[in-house]
Amino acid sequence: MRVAVIGAGIAGLACANALRAAGHVPAIFERSCAVGGRMSTRKAASGYADISFDHGATHFTVRSNAFKALVDDWHARDLAAPWPAAGLHAWVGTPTMDAPLMDMARHHDIRFDTAITAVTRQGPRWTIHSEKQRFDDFDAAVLAIPAEQAAPLLSLHDFDMARAAMGVTSRPVWSATFLFPERIAVLPDFLRGPAPLVHAVRSNARPGRGDAEHWVVQADWNWSDANIAQEPSAVSSALFAIFQDVAGEPLPEPLLADAQRWRFAHPSGSDLGHLWNGAIGIGACGDWLSHGFVEYAWQSGNALGVAIASEAVGTPIVPAQS
Repeated sequence: MRVAVIGAGIAGLACANALRAAGHVPAIFERSCAVGGRMSTRKAASGYADISFDHGATHFTVRSNAFKALVDDWHARDLAAPWPAAGLHAWVGTPTMDAPLMDMARHHDIRFDTAITAVTRQGPRWTIHSEKQRFDDFDAAVLAIPAEQAAPLLSLHDFDMARAAMGVTSRPVWSATFLFPERIAVLPDFLRGPAPLVHAVRSNARPGRGDAEHWVVQADWNWSDANIAQEPSAVSSALFAIFQDVAGEPLPEPLLADAQRWRFAHPSGSDLGHLWNGAIGIGACGDWLSHGFVEYAWQSGNALGVAIASEAVGTPIVPAQS
């Protein structure tokens, strides 16, 4: 089977890997310029080439046996390491958060900077449309994208799936990044809260990072929602002031400051796990089909890949909503 996978976050890559392991041929379409989704990493500005900011997920947890086996393999190959500062089961990618995902992606055909605007079906075949190009002759299509982006693409083909997507609401997060000229000794390496902060992370304290003092500071969704339309420069200034208040003393002026808006950072989630309609060959996966978190996104994508690989075309498989 040739399967179009839309989205190169961990769910889409997990689905593609399961398909490839079963002998199928996935092709991945990603709207951004790199893999990762919210596990992506941003390089610092020129002049600081050795500094990267993990400006999405601050860490990931490992609890299930299947995901632990994968992470143990990453660990053995220096692609991930435990980070106890964030909790007992906390891990990070090394030397960057997206390193494990780049490893997952290395065998796949991925078209970057390709935002998909429609998926259409002609007879038994699927066509994937971007603004400038169409990609034909797929046996199945997988949407590994946020619920709000998946719903309109699903609505013309499977209303039950579209309704499941429309039933999920995602909350935004603003994530600010700062490079400082000196260590901020008054703060721990990993700070939870207080509101309106959700996390503040000394990135250089994590395994595999350099020594330069750089931080990722994330606002909670209430503050992020209230400031959703602000420019990144205004958000980074506001979060720097909040971060300084939490520190309880003046902080050095940052050498670099920026902010990233994640519109779909915290989905309300569901218990569906994944969606697959074998009668027409369309499915969906992602953390919105579970309850957020990196591990759940991987489980969703992997389960969908296994379902597609093992299910003959026939009765639609759409888990009932609880």
